[in-house]
Amino acid sequence: MSEKALSSASAAGAGETHVATRVANRIGFIELDRPQALNALSIGMVRAIQAALDGWREDPDVLAVIVRSRHARAFCAGGDIRFLYEAHRRGDQPAIDAFFTDEYRLNHAIFSYPKPYVALLNGVVMGGGMGIAQGARRTGGLRVVSASTRMAMPETRIGLFPDVGMSWFLARTPGAIGRYLAVTGETIGAADALYAGLADVWLDESAWPALLDALETGPFESGADVVARIRHEAETRGGTPPEEASALAGARALIDRHFAAPDVTGILASLEAHANGKAGGADGVQQDWIANTLAVLRERSPLSMAVSLELVSRADASMAECLRTDLDLTRASFTHGDVAEGIRARIIDKDNRPQWRIARIEDLRAEHVERMFASPWNDGTHPLRELRDELASRRSS
Repeated sequence: MSEKALSSASAAGAGETHVATRVANRIGFIELDRPQALNALSIGMVRAIQAALDGWREDPDVLAVIVRSRHARAFCAGGDIRFLYEAHRRGDQPAIDAFFTDEYRLNHAIFSYPKPYVALLNGVVMGGGMGIAQGARRTGGLRVVSASTRMAMPETRIGLFPDVGMSWFLARTPGAIGRYLAVTGETIGAADALYAGLADVWLDESAWPALLDALETGPFESGADVVARIRHEAETRGGTPPEEASALAGARALIDRHFAAPDVTGILASLEAHANGKAGGADGVQQDWIANTLAVLRERSPLSMAVSLELVSRADASMAECLRTDLDLTRASFTHGDVAEGIRARIIDKDNRPQWRIARIEDLRAEHVERMFASPWNDGTHPLRELRDELASRRSS
């Protein structure tokens, strides 16, 4: 078995970037190794992953790429929001811009990668973790989930929005599921991810070590052969998660009914009317779901929920355009949005008492949302102006 190392993007070295990269049996392996932060992405990690992908892009000795975690608890829990909060506190906007710009370039590089990219998604898969996973399907690769997978874009809880290009994927889920997930930030399991089209195959984690061994020793002539081997393992070991049913599938009628409303105010009104029996009766299970969903909406940032819903509504654009919009919104979220207060309340002080700029959903206005989408850059100066989707647009969804 041949193996070669690839150096990290950071001069600080692999130990500080928390990413190990190597090539074995013509497969590039990217292994996340920051367990104390559940593999939350630092800028060093982002740059190390980008360097690996750049180095392998034209390398004929690399047929496919596999990204995985070295730890059981998480694939990747998101981005380094403590770093972003501290940068905001000291007024370092360039540091914030640099983090998101590099992260979004990486998301686009994965989405448009010319070789199959496979993500093994165990444990927590949230925020930035979704950004380095979801593009796999567009490359001809796979998103592999297991019984431990817990997937979410929980950004509205901290006053942010589902970034890293996730609006593109959420907009392409069945019915109003993407709108529901964007607004509520609810966590889903493997069965839900498969139902929503946010995962491709299920494989019990007990089978992963043998699979990895097989990938490092088996004969492969192409990236498609690597993907076929993984898919075969999933199909021969059951192919579906052990859960009896997807919770999203069970709630699909309610999700489509209420989250098809054009704005968050309308969603709230629809749910409350149903809860009060003004829009048809509901059984006990439905009432519980409606009550839980209303409680979630009352806890999240009204402004970020409205922005998130609008973002998914606009996501019929290219991935490059979605990521440029995401970068615009990060500026707005820190300058006149809720993210700094949300991080303070949920992560730093942990008092869970955020003082949102707009306290009640009922007080939201269209102009509040439109203001958030105003770009601080023009087309010629936008940091992500060079992103193009030509390769990805030729691939099937």
